[in-house]
Amino acid sequence: MRSPRYTILVANRKTGAVRRLTISRRVAGVVLTGVLAVPLLLGLGTRGADVAQLDVLQSANESLMQENQSYREATGELTTQISSLQTALTELGQQAQLDSATRTALEKLARMRPLAIGGPTTADLKATQTAVATTPEGTFGILRGLLGALETRLESVKTQIERQKAWARAAPSIWPLTGQFTYTSPYGNRKDPFTGETAFHPGLDIAAEQGVPVHATADGTVETAEYDGNYGKAVVLSHGFSISTRYGHLSQFAVKAGQKIKRGDVIGYVGATGRVTGAHLHYEILLSGTRISPLTILGR
Repeated sequence: MRSPRYTILVANRKTGAVRRLTISRRVAGVVLTGVLAVPLLLGLGTRGADVAQLDVLQSANESLMQENQSYREATGELTTQISSLQTALTELGQQAQLDSATRTALEKLARMRPLAIGGPTTADLKATQTAVATTPEGTFGILRGLLGALETRLESVKTQIERQKAWARAAPSIWPLTGQFTYTSPYGNRKDPFTGETAFHPGLDIAAEQGVPVHATADGTVETAEYDGNYGKAVVLSHGFSISTRYGHLSQFAVKAGQKIKRGDVIGYVGATGRVTGAHLHYEILLSGTRISPLTILGR
């Protein structure tokens, strides 16, 4: 059976000419299908492009979220480290507190022998803290800079505090005798008790009963514990920092050469050995081998 055919008339309005186009149903169906399919295909293509773009945006968003999380974690870690260092600095400052007697002795000794110190200043830390960051990398840079400055400061403070502690342990900050006592002959020129002539007295004579315990006035090492001419039985302690002390006219020793001692340890007992007129303690402080007045350090 012959397929139905369709005739399409196309008229020209100006000339009035008419043209006829005859096509079969099959061809008409193909043409109609094509016309309808074009918008559909275009819509599908656009939809596919939107889906692809959405995938790209989602991937970028996930990447940004991961970077942001890493940034927060890194920033938090650096901030925690900085906080820990600041706490350590505060604790070190508290540990550096000295009792009034030791502080007074240190201040007086420091005038005679200043200690060298150094390290970053507070202004250095403030300059780092007030820097401006406009990017994550800049923020990291500031935090790392502050962390580095604090670490340097911490090491410097540790060194200073350790040196101060050692310096404090070496300072003869207590009297060698406890309880009530008086000194009978000060440091300096005096009338010699045997000749009556003016003579230099290199230490301090402290009146005490025979056998009263004598205490080390600072941490140190026993340099000598022996009979030493006019000093009689005497102990010399080396405290470091070129500081030493001498305790003369003892009745007996409680330590021996090379022994480590702490401030307050008993090193001997008051006696009347050597060139004396009676029982008492002769006490000297030496700084770089030069005798200084014990009253300059201790006061009384």
